[in-house]
Amino acid sequence: MELLFVMNNRINMKQLLLFAFFLTVLQDAFCQSNPYKRQLKTITVSGNGYQRGLQHGQQLKKEIGELMVLWKKDLEQNTHIPADSFIHHFLTSTDFLPSIKKYTPDILEEVKGIAKGASQTFNDMLAFQLVDEYWVYADQLSNDTIHHHCSDIGVPAIKGRPAYVSQNMDLDAWMDGYQIVLHIQRHGNTPEQFILSCAGLIALNGMNENGIGTCENTLMQLQASTDGLPVAFVVRGILEKKKNEVLPFIQTIKHASGQNYTIGIVDSVYDFEASAHKVVRLFPDASGIVYHTNHPVVNDDVKPWYLDYYKQFLEGSTQKMNSEIRFASLKRRADETTNKDDLFIKTTLRSKDDNNNPVCRAHLPSKHGFTFGSVILTLSDKRFMQVTAGPPDESEYQIFHFEK
Repeated sequence: MELLFVMNNRINMKQLLLFAFFLTVLQDAFCQSNPYKRQLKTITVSGNGYQRGLQHGQQLKKEIGELMVLWKKDLEQNTHIPADSFIHHFLTSTDFLPSIKKYTPDILEEVKGIAKGASQTFNDMLAFQLVDEYWVYADQLSNDTIHHHCSDIGVPAIKGRPAYVSQNMDLDAWMDGYQIVLHIQRHGNTPEQFILSCAGLIALNGMNENGIGTCENTLMQLQASTDGLPVAFVVRGILEKKKNEVLPFIQTIKHASGQNYTIGIVDSVYDFEASAHKVVRLFPDASGIVYHTNHPVVNDDVKPWYLDYYKQFLEGSTQKMNSEIRFASLKRRADETTNKDDLFIKTTLRSKDDNNNPVCRAHLPSKHGFTFGSVILTLSDKRFMQVTAGPPDESEYQIFHFEK
């Protein structure tokens, strides 16, 4: 009887363990097959910078208020200090406003308008724009690159096929449900634009009616500057430019954060790794296209605390890290596919070649981040933007055409 009791207990324990395992599998499967309810809101704004921001803030006042609560909660969980204290120390320890006023004064007015329209303080709204910059600020404390997971692809026009710039924009899970497309109408020297963003944020990536588009990836390993131009303002600066102004702009401004910019100008595609002290172009490889993830490939302006990592990268011993695995996946798909068309890009952006380090990331309870949105910018001929709210394997791309 005693032996039978022990055996039964062992059987029950195995059954419990198996049951727990299947529950975990079912939970993840449920999250992937029944994604979070997402609505890709589109807001249209017009006028000068302040007017655009005011309209943005008024139209999304409720969502911006909710995001401020979630954002500050996340700041406190990650920094272990009150959010308002972190924001104060962050803004007083940096000096981004002179560069913003110099290069993108109208966009600064837009931030002021968002704050007014959403009944938020200007300092909170300014800090909220500085996504990469407060990651850099936190990196000085934690030296952590594992939370940066964006992947992008740039395809130049060839053989009658248009040029594309595309990206999976991966962000923190608390931002899910607040995806928006910001539609800026033509006004004066400001061209019509479509921008992927979230409520209250001036830009993540996007394109304008003149066939200029940009996507970007965090390169946390590269040197940063406390008085350079922040990433969101670089993006909007690019989209405000004429075709012949884009490359001088990206190559001459002082950059606040280490960042990779994949830029399309009508039929041509360029890739630049930007740091505080240099901007280095990454040229297309034998596949004829450019692609990037979250580690520097050609820029050696590396922070002191990443020198050991960079040495290992040069030696080829970092291939098992997240960014390198995704980079290898993009390279393999580029090498194996001759027709780099819209279907190739969508298939790649939906790929999960490595289950632990996928290009397309689901929003799972056990994971820190997810694919916030996926964009494909078609820059030649009939120009349009395709966007998903959330991972592209969970929804179809929505198309946004220009009025022109």
